[in-house]
Amino acid sequence: MTASDDNMDQEEVVENVTYCSECDDYSEHEILKERSIGSGRDLLLKCLTCATISNMQIREPRSINVAFILTDGPHSKRTEIEVDDDELFNIGDVFEDDDMLWSINQIIDNEGRKQSSLHPAEVSVISALRTDMVRVKVTATRGEFSDSSSMLVDYGTKFTADTKIDYEGEVWRIRAIHTGSGRTLRGTVEAQDIKRIYLHEPPNPEHFEPKTPRERRQAWKEGRLGYNPNPEIPKEVTKKRVTPSNKRKKKRPRK
Repeated sequence: MTASDDNMDQEEVVENVTYCSECDDYSEHEILKERSIGSGRDLLLKCLTCATISNMQIREPRSINVAFILTDGPHSKRTEIEVDDDELFNIGDVFEDDDMLWSINQIIDNEGRKQSSLHPAEVSVISALRTDMVRVKVTATRGEFSDSSSMLVDYGTKFTADTKIDYEGEVWRIRAIHTGSGRTLRGTVEAQDIKRIYLHEPPNPEHFEPKTPRERRQAWKEGRLGYNPNPEIPKEVTKKRVTPSNKRKKKRPRK
């Protein structure tokens, strides 16, 4: 190994990096003085780039319990989660609790008003939806009968109208997807944006229905109409024998 290769393998380690207001960038600092304050520290720093002297206070964040309403499909539960008091909650933030992912969809402050972002001390309650799995409502129609249920799928799963999917061990066709603002008959929608999926039983390609008597007879021969050991000729194709009224009778020979 050459000296240059050895230098490439060595990583440069930079310590005590923090923001310098004079450089308007993050740079390495020298600690000139340090004093312990409870569980935190007060530091006197010198920027090694511009030599600016500054103070920094480091404090351990306090823990605070925040009320959450966690919704998983039709089920909701109220719980309290311990967080740092310097956190900032925003609509759409994703967090983990009980080995599941949740997305914040509503933040209520101490005065009962909705907010888009808030610090823990100002929060009354936060509502969150489970994001790693999504429960999608389904209406499956077979003939004249419809059945409503739901299925649990991964967050972000895409469904496309007018395509086939496996549902409860059978193949169905997505007739339409309802998104809340309307139905789409062709588009693709992610599971979390779907209000309901409408399924229709796809046509059976093995089913054959003859349109003419000739097709029916041929289908019997080929077994496409099932097993029929004694096929009956349809009435509509039964030919009636006609006996002419003027048919000459055979004369008997004279003795």
